[in-house]
Amino acid sequence: MKKFLIATAMTLIMASSSQATTIGISMALFDDNFLTVLRNGMISYAGTLDDVQLQIEDAQNDISRQQNQIQNFIASKVDALIVNAVDTNATVAMSELAANAGIPLVFVNRMPVNVDSLPPKQAFVASDERESGTLEAQEVCRLLNGKGKALVMMGELSTFHARQRTQDIEDVFSTPECSGIEIVDKQTANYMRVQGADLMSNWLSAGIEFNAVVANNDEMAIGAIQSMKAAGLDMKDIVVGGIDATADALEAMKAGDLDVTVFQNAAGQGQGAVDAALKLVKGEPVETKVYVPFELVTPANLDNYLKKN
Repeated sequence: MKKFLIATAMTLIMASSSQATTIGISMALFDDNFLTVLRNGMISYAGTLDDVQLQIEDAQNDISRQQNQIQNFIASKVDALIVNAVDTNATVAMSELAANAGIPLVFVNRMPVNVDSLPPKQAFVASDERESGTLEAQEVCRLLNGKGKALVMMGELSTFHARQRTQDIEDVFSTPECSGIEIVDKQTANYMRVQGADLMSNWLSAGIEFNAVVANNDEMAIGAIQSMKAAGLDMKDIVVGGIDATADALEAMKAGDLDVTVFQNAAGQGQGAVDAALKLVKGEPVETKVYVPFELVTPANLDNYLKKN
């Protein structure tokens, strides 16, 4: 019979038997809405499987802590590793640690810098980031009729997806049909709602003129919305876009504050990562890159996604 145990405040272990396949999981940050859905997706899916044990640790956005967690998992002889990297530029060392120990490794959600040269028994499960920012920016362009002034909120610059999503936005706005949109400023708010609110407050204080906010994720978009509403701006005059389609973002869209988001199937990525890890443990073939599709979410199809949450 499977049972759930809390090992420490920051470690969740799910066990079924002493013969269970053990997967050590290091998450970049527990205190993140999207990553919480991803983590819970792994837990829920593993709960449907026999003889699978997950040991989940919170790296607290600290690369040194994450490397120590990986080393500890290896020392405890886990059967496989899943890593949601704090810094995707540090993944080469993680790959080497796992490869030298002969332990399969799956990177999830955040693309490792060495994704095209991963050692055997290693894989990457996520969504194709070239889709996310592109879908978001194309819808913003449509809503602006190809003309306007946009502010871009970037995620953690140490992550591939923040850089890629920003590049997607710039690429879309450089196309003939969207070239009338000017990016008047772009700054990082590190995927955080509070930082998004602070950044927007700074922009408002500086008197920057804009009619669109294009954020690399929903949390920053929501923070921006909070500051704009506090400043008395009418949200009907501002186009706001995010990515992830979190529950809070869908509620913001329902309220008429958020105009577009992009559904990234966090739970699906979590399930895909566990599946890939188990297949690698068994010696079964796994694609090096496993992609879960993005989906555009607007007020027109919002109800479909509210049901999912």
